[in-house]
Amino acid sequence: MANVPKDLRYTREHEWAKLEGASVRVGITAYAQEQLGDVVFVELPKVGVKVTARQPFGVVESVKAVSDLFAPVTGQVAEVNGDLPNAPEVVNQDPYGRGWMIVVTPSGAGDWDQLLTAEQYEQFLAAGGH
Repeated sequence: MANVPKDLRYTREHEWAKLEGASVRVGITAYAQEQLGDVVFVELPKVGVKVTARQPFGVVESVKAVSDLFAPVTGQVAEVNGDLPNAPEVVNQDPYGRGWMIVVTPSGAGDWDQLLTAEQYEQFLAAGGH
């Protein structure tokens, strides 16, 4: 079974979300990076851009595919991982750590409650993950 940290929330598009005070750190799951294969390019929004829950905020490109990145929550981008443009392979090496994508300051609390718990995400993966 894919690595699914218990302290995170998840989307059906295979992003993870971590609550850090009033902010939410976002990345893609271990399952997602395994499906993608070697990540060769990551396109992220600029700080200050508004993102909308369940809408694309960027792109991750691998040797196999180009995939949209979907925001788990609505809000404003507070931080962007500036290492990824030069070192996209970090997404494969450490998807829940150094491979994070953006930090969002949410504009409301409701989106968080819509995200999958680790248990729900594991069930989703066990059912095929689509």
